[in-house]
Amino acid sequence: MDMVIEVLSGAHFSGWHPTTTSSSSPTTPSRHPFVIGVSGGTASGKTTVCDLIIQQLQDHRVVLVCQDSFYRGLTNDELKRVHEYNFDHPNAFDTEQLVETLAKLKSGHSVQIPIYDFKLHQRSSDTSRQVNASEVIILEGILVFHEQRVRNMMNMKIFVDADPDVRLARRIRRDTVERGRDVHSVLEQYAKFVKPAFDDFILPSKKYADIIIPRGGENRVAVDLIVQHIRTKLGQHNLCKIYPNLNVIQSTFQTRGMHTLIRDRDISKHDFVFYSDRLIRLVVEHGLGYLPFTEKQVITPTGSIYTGVDFCKKLCGVSIIRSGESMENALRACCKGIKIGKILIHREGEETQLIYEKLPKDISERHVLLMDPVLGTGNTASQAIELLIKKGVPESRIIFLNLVSAPEGIDCVCKRFPHLKIVTSEIEEGLNDQFRVIPGLGEFGDRYFAVEGFLTVNWFELFLVFDV
Repeated sequence: MDMVIEVLSGAHFSGWHPTTTSSSSPTTPSRHPFVIGVSGGTASGKTTVCDLIIQQLQDHRVVLVCQDSFYRGLTNDELKRVHEYNFDHPNAFDTEQLVETLAKLKSGHSVQIPIYDFKLHQRSSDTSRQVNASEVIILEGILVFHEQRVRNMMNMKIFVDADPDVRLARRIRRDTVERGRDVHSVLEQYAKFVKPAFDDFILPSKKYADIIIPRGGENRVAVDLIVQHIRTKLGQHNLCKIYPNLNVIQSTFQTRGMHTLIRDRDISKHDFVFYSDRLIRLVVEHGLGYLPFTEKQVITPTGSIYTGVDFCKKLCGVSIIRSGESMENALRACCKGIKIGKILIHREGEETQLIYEKLPKDISERHVLLMDPVLGTGNTASQAIELLIKKGVPESRIIFLNLVSAPEGIDCVCKRFPHLKIVTSEIEEGLNDQFRVIPGLGEFGDRYFAVEGFLTVNWFELFLVFDV
């Protein structure tokens, strides 16, 4: 069976981490996902509301599951009388599969969701869509409140309301343009099945809603309030709330797109370096914003006085060899003539050993930007930070820059060094049994520096050979 894994090309998956994890493997942190049910009549604006919610939750992993994917494929007899088939009745859906799928997502497992063809009225037999568990799961459909087992798994239930005439107009436009039907059949189906089903099943389920949104997607005020509430709920487990010294750069579709590219194991080396450099530059610029400044006035070309700030003068970078060296060019591009030191630490499992260090002699007088693209267990970073502190650098003058951080590493570093700052572009799901970051970037140094046709350098063995 071919498997389709959605990418971040549209609003539906703005915060979703694609992986190739099998459906039997947990893929999320230990906390429970926040499940939102979005119901309402046909063409009421449910999809628009979902899109708006997802667009505003860019800093969280969000996945959308549509009830339409769980339509049963029609039998040959049903296909012969397709115009007499009621697609708005609860029996039209495979509710058992929907319940099972949602339960798996809630327990942290990825799932395979069928792809339904509305023109053939059949599920695709050779393709499915892999959806990975996320912080937020949105379940959308006309009858998602009808089944009590589904309702019981929801943390928030939203009913999208709209004028019946508006819904009919939208339904005609959707079914003729997207589903290849003619206007007469749409109207006939609406009168015979859609409206009666709305009155019998959908409207009565409105009583289960926590929130009712009149005017659907046009009601931006209601959507904004819903998003604020979701953020508050998620913030109870947010590492940034726990550790004020942890700073994650703002997530946008650009940063999510770049993360999608560099996480792809099939990306070319050239593209991996290009998009990694773009993300590294953003992290470096963000980190520089936490340096102290002094007020400065200058005269503009118009003869006016502009009151601004002067950059921090006593600054240096320190890269943890060798992955950290990938961040040096971005730092040099931002800070002309900056001094950069190096630290080599050999890591094997959770054990670390300092092999080599070369740091500016006056480093104790400087602010230090410590660089390593991946924060995993935190052991390597902790040893590097301890070395800097032994060299006289105050903990509060250290800013640790990386692209991705595992929660375990954040806990380790932030608890031991509560006065330094961590700046990262994304927080990962966690570590696996081999202490590898998941979903991760792989061996970043090997991917960034490897030259085709040449073996990668084992820095530990190299420094032992030259006895430096």
